[in-house]
Order: sequence, then C-alpha cells, then structure tokens
Amino acid sequence: MTSLLSTIKSPDDLKRLRRDQLDTLAQDIRDRLIECCSITGGHIGASLGVVELAIALLYEFDTPGDKIVWDVGHQAYAWKLLTGRDESFPTLRQRDGISGFLKRSESEHDHFGAGHAGTAMSAALGMATARDLKGEQYKVVAVVGDGALTCGLSYEGMNNAGHSDRDIVLIVNDNGMSISPNVGAISKTLGRIVADPRTNRVRELIKGLTLKLGGVFGEGVVDFARNVEESVKNLFSPGMFFEELGFRYFGPIDGHDIQKLCDTLKFVRGMSGPRVVHVMTQKGKGFSFAESNQEKWHGLAAYDPVTGEARKKSSGPPTWTQLFGEGLTALAGEHPELVAITAAMPSGTGTGVFQKKYPERFFDVGIAEGHAVTFAGGLATQGIRPVCAIYSTFLQRAYDNVIHDVAVQHLPVIFCMDRAGLVGEDGQTHMGLYDIAYMLAVPGMTVTAPKDGNELIGLLRTALTHDGPFSTRYPRDKAPAEPRLAAEIPPVPYGTWEQLRRGKDVAILAVGTMVPPAVEAAGILAQDGIECAVVNCRFMKPTDAVMLEALAQQHRILVTVEEGTIVNGFGAYLAETLQTTHPEVRVVALGVPDRLIEQAPRAEQLDSFGLTAEGIARRIAALQHEESLEAR
Repeated sequence: MTSLLSTIKSPDDLKRLRRDQLDTLAQDIRDRLIECCSITGGHIGASLGVVELAIALLYEFDTPGDKIVWDVGHQAYAWKLLTGRDESFPTLRQRDGISGFLKRSESEHDHFGAGHAGTAMSAALGMATARDLKGEQYKVVAVVGDGALTCGLSYEGMNNAGHSDRDIVLIVNDNGMSISPNVGAISKTLGRIVADPRTNRVRELIKGLTLKLGGVFGEGVVDFARNVEESVKNLFSPGMFFEELGFRYFGPIDGHDIQKLCDTLKFVRGMSGPRVVHVMTQKGKGFSFAESNQEKWHGLAAYDPVTGEARKKSSGPPTWTQLFGEGLTALAGEHPELVAITAAMPSGTGTGVFQKKYPERFFDVGIAEGHAVTFAGGLATQGIRPVCAIYSTFLQRAYDNVIHDVAVQHLPVIFCMDRAGLVGEDGQTHMGLYDIAYMLAVPGMTVTAPKDGNELIGLLRTALTHDGPFSTRYPRDKAPAEPRLAAEIPPVPYGTWEQLRRGKDVAILAVGTMVPPAVEAAGILAQDGIECAVVNCRFMKPTDAVMLEALAQQHRILVTVEEGTIVNGFGAYLAETLQTTHPEVRVVALGVPDRLIEQAPRAEQLDSFGLTAEGIARRIAALQHEESLEAR
C-alpha cells in the first residue's frame, strides 16, 4: 500500500491533502524516521517530537517564500522528508548523502544552516529586518526548542526582536529536554505553570474565545477577549515572560494535536508584530524506546527498530569518553576541591558517572558554554578546581570567556575537549578541528593531547596541580591501550615530550591520536631504509625545549602530525618557534587542510587526509625522495 508520505515531493503536495489526512501522514513520517535512522543512526528523538509541528508549519505557511528557521538542525528530519528529501533520506549522515543538520546548499527550504543551538531567533530577526529594508512581504518563523531556551543567544535575539515591532513568529518547542533534561529557572518556571490544571482550564477557555472571535469577526472585535486573556496571563501564564519581552503569547498548545496546531498557526499567521506560540511536545514521540529513555535516544548509532539494541555491539577497549568520566570520578575521590561542569551533556561527555557519585560537585549549566567557562572562572578564584567538559566544537562558542575570564586572570580552569578532531557523520558543524589552533593562541594556556587513556588521566593529574589554565583534547573513538586504575597512573611531568623511537633521517612529532599511526608509519618506512625518530608531543604548549633542540640538531626535516587544522596548528606553531633558532630545519605539517569537512565515517576521513600509518609513511617517503634529488 502506498504511504501518504511517498506522494509528498514538495510542500505543494502537502497542501493538497485534506486536514483529516494529516494524522495519517504523521504516522507515515514516524515510520520512515524509525526505519531509516535504524540503518544510518542519527538524532531521532527530537525529530520524532516535532512531526506534527513540521506538518502544520508547511500546511499553514508558504516556504520557500516564507522563511522557517529551525533551531538545532537535528529537529528537522521530518522537515527534510516533507521538502523533497524523502527518497534520499536513507543517505542521511552518509558520505555524499544528506546532512544530519540543516544546510542551505541542500535545499531551498533550509533557510539557515543549523548545527549548534540558539541561533534561530537571531537569524530569523536578521531575515525579517532584511525583508523590511527591501520592502518585501513574507513571514518569518523561528522554531526554537530541544534545549535552545537554556542558551543565552536565544534570549539576546528575543530581547532584540520583541521590542522591534517587526513581523516575526517565535515557536517555542517545549519538550523539557536538550540532550539531557533541561536545567535552569526558565525551564522550571514554564514547566511548573504549564502543569497547573487551573492554568490549563482557564487558558483553554480564553484562548478558544479569542481564536473563534478572531476567525469570525476579525481583529477589531476581539479587544475584549484579549483584555481578558491578558488578565489570565498575568495571573498564571508563562506568557508573562514573553509578553515582557514584547511578544504576544499563545499557548501552551498540544504539539501533537495537528488540528489545533493548524488552527493556531493560521490565526497567528494573519497577525503582525512579534508573537510567540508555545508548543508542548514529547521527545521521541511514537517510538517506545525513545519515549522511555529520551537522553539515550537523543542521538545514537544504527539500531534494531524491533529490539532497540545497537546493530554493532560495543567491543574492544572503552571509549575516550568513558575513560575520561571514570578517571575524573576517581580523581575526585583524591581531590575534594575538584568539580565537574558540562553544558547539557553529562552523558555525551562521560560526566554522568561523576554526577551520580558527587551530585553536589557536578554542574550542568544547560546549553550555555560561555556561562560554563565564566562560572568555572568564578569557582577557581575561590580555590575550587573546575573541570569544564565540553565538546571541542561547542567550546568555540565560549572563546571570549576563555580569554577574558580565565586566561587574563591566569585561573586554574581545566578544559577537557571531547569530540576533538574529525567527528565522522555529524559533518561540518561538529568538527573539532580548531581547538589546537585557538588554544595555542591564548597566552598562558597549557595545550595538551594524550596518546592513550592512561596518559589522559596522567595529564589530568598534572593539570590539578598546575597554576593556570590547562586544556586537553581527545576524539570520539575507542581509546588505544588497556586502561589502568587511575590510582596507579602518575602525573605527566609538565612540559615534557616522550621519545618513542630513534632514527637519523626524519623526526615525526605526533600529537595525541596521531601517535600510534606515527609509530606504525616509522615501522613501515624502516623496511625501505628510512629511519624515523618518533616523538609523542603530549605538550604542544609549552614545548619540550630540551628535546626540541636535540631533534633540530639531529634532523633536517621535522614532520608534525595532528588531527586538526594545519592553519595555525601545532606544525605552524613549531615552525614559528624554530625559524629564528634553526632556520635550516624544515618543518612539514600534516593535518587537515583549510576547508570545511563533509560527513563520512571517521576512519574514511582520516584516510582521505593521509592521517593513517600508510598515509604518513607515503608523505615522508616522498619528502625523502625530494631531499635526495636536491642533494644531487
């Protein structure tokens, strides 16, 4: 039997459906999401929750003429299915397939690219302002949700938009979750008021009156209803908050009642000025596994849709994330001054185990990375040792805080950057390729990367006794080597490198994840008579000046290998260091080139940039060949 979804090639096809067909379409979409994501993996939970909302928006607005700006692109899988990408949806997050996030180059209906939270309100206001400057007539809608109201940027945009009098609609998708449950005063206030049965009864009565009068008699006749509505809001409603910011408030609306959503959006579309529609949804709606464990099913790898079990059973060594979480928790037992901070990601950063054992010393600040860093700085002024566990790509959002609130004051905050380097299927917006470059540029910042899980714990021990800001990075992957107990791992001597192999021809200076393939590459080259020294440059800043001097005296070529951008990376930093003392030494930087990196399995990405043993060996063999030709 042909599904309704298979007949939808564009929003125009959707608009031709009868209202009573939309619930069937919603079920088709959920079935498609569950089926495809079981093969590709992805952020299924949030998208299951906004199926009806996506349908209603396309039914009542006219994209691409009207601009619908989704916050956090992983909410938008249903949007992709309904805007011409159903047939290609099985390529989600695959090489050369469609993105797991919103991407303007992918569809005219993706009006703003979105991978990080909190951008929709500001971007939508920019579009509305451009519309007004150009004298055009279209609607602009910002769909903010899945935790984005814990993000300060959302409030900055709302503050600016609410008192602008511009024609703009804010949809608040309130599912109570980001990745983990939402935190903060606004989340608690909205939840408490929405749950009050008195609020709901009175609100529904007034809202129904307002909508009916507006639909029948128009704006001029509903003043009385609005006045009553205002009085009710002032007593009970979360609308008080939005009204103070300059928005007319409608809600809360059941986000899974498609008829009510369509009625509300149709009415709100006909108005002007800043207005907000508060929509209540359930993350993971329609899929029992995702409903019962919303944090786990926020995003995950391929799974069996019948059992909910992962298609690929986890085996082998633990992940870097697991080792970090367990090691940090063990160190907390030795250091009562140690606290952990994360930005809405206790499970993603591995700090959930710390939270369970030391809840009073664990702080989830929501999607507020800048606040996390400055909060850590405040703690550090009072003798606390804060560890900020934040993905590399998200810490970019707090760069000013790192410099102004930590580095300038030389505060002992420890930055642990998960998902550093190439991240695979999450694509451009989530690549952790820039942290080496941006941390090296911060005066007084210690910049490190461990070669394995044991060295990660050793570096954390070193950081806990260091007087100043300290950073370390590790990937989304399994950690090499068998882990030892944290109590058995000594601190790494500050500012030291580790020579793993000697060789007279070329010195390979490897960083973090690149140490094992560098050692293997040296073995490959030795078979061809090229002898390479291999050094674990676990401290990128400060460098091991003594060992660097010895290497520069013994080798004409130093090859740096890093899983990060070569622009202003470790190789560039080392070349600048040596250009005055040893201008005769050639520094060749291997890493990720200066371009945006598309989605693909991480192993394929590493191979494509030559960041494997074979790739490193090929490049060094070519360098040696060049050297021999020049010597002739």
